Amino acid sequence: MGRYIVGPVQFAVCYGAVVGACLIGGQCIKAIYLLFNPNGTMKLYEFIIIFGGLMLILAQMPSFHSLRHINLISLLLCLGYSAAATVGSVYIGHKSKGPEKDYSLVGNSEDRLFGVFNAIAIIATTFGNGIIPEIQATLAPPVKGKMFKGLSVCYSVVSMTFFSVAVSGYWAFGNQAEGQILSNFVVNGNPFLPKWFIFMTNAFVILQISAVGVIYLQPTNEVLEGVLADPKSGQFSLRNVIPRVISRSLSVAIATIISAMLPFFGDINGVIGAFGFLPLDFVLPVILFNLTFKPSKRTFIFWLNLSIAVVFSILGVIGSVAAVRQIILDAKSYKLFANV
Repeated sequence: MGRYIVGPVQFAVCYGAVVGACLIGGQCIKAIYLLFNPNGTMKLYEFIIIFGGLMLILAQMPSFHSLRHINLISLLLCLGYSAAATVGSVYIGHKSKGPEKDYSLVGNSEDRLFGVFNAIAIIATTFGNGIIPEIQATLAPPVKGKMFKGLSVCYSVVSMTFFSVAVSGYWAFGNQAEGQILSNFVVNGNPFLPKWFIFMTNAFVILQISAVGVIYLQPTNEVLEGVLADPKSGQFSLRNVIPRVISRSLSVAIATIISAMLPFFGDINGVIGAFGFLPLDFVLPVILFNLTFKPSKRTFIFWLNLSIAVVFSILGVIGSVAAVRQIILDAKSYKLFANV
């Protein structure tokens, strides 16, 4: 099951996160560009390519062990830009010249229904990305205690950062809040905040998301290098360096092209959540628990696990339809390589 079901899904989830990282990195570089050059003519896909170039360099780090310090820096940057985004949203929300707030639900009943399931998939992405078997598998025994502590810290940070940004952002901008909330800080070339503050916040995001992209690229690297590398040769021998550089460069290039073609960050999150995180985090664990420990069908835990698996399987199917539908709608509205 692990090789033919969990493995491919986990691989797709991680690579989808790389695509999302390229997109949001390009959006932030574009935001900085327009901040100082409001009449600039460069398109979003050009900035995505620029960020892809940064990823191309960082992706050449030979092993996951060499990224251990990047994890800490990434955490600090995450706390920094989340705090900045929250403070910025609250400031704009209190500002008399800020945007008008409209909290009404837009669209017809069909759009709203699919929007709900798409949102569930996005939430699954947000709170599910802490469960990465490739990372957890590297923990030294005893794994259970360390894994629990790691996930506790992870969800504490995720809850604090995501809820603060989501609540303050929706309060400040209502139904006009963008999938990338920093986009709301500048409207038609007019910044609602000091330029240095917007620049700093976007710079934090660029640095942090580049670290995230490199980390999520590691499973792809492991798969490709497991086929292309020669275990009998040294890590830095030409026999292994050349295939490593080529395979990693191709991986980054493909992710960059996909994100430039479909620059819809919220939609990508929905697809990743529906196809990946919902089954990986909520369906497979409870099924594997019942198969491994074989609780009696008369026990509460058996039926609880079965109920969770059924409910989230249904949510996953509907969420997948909703996520793909939203991408199709956006692609029709904005066309490929859209400058959004």
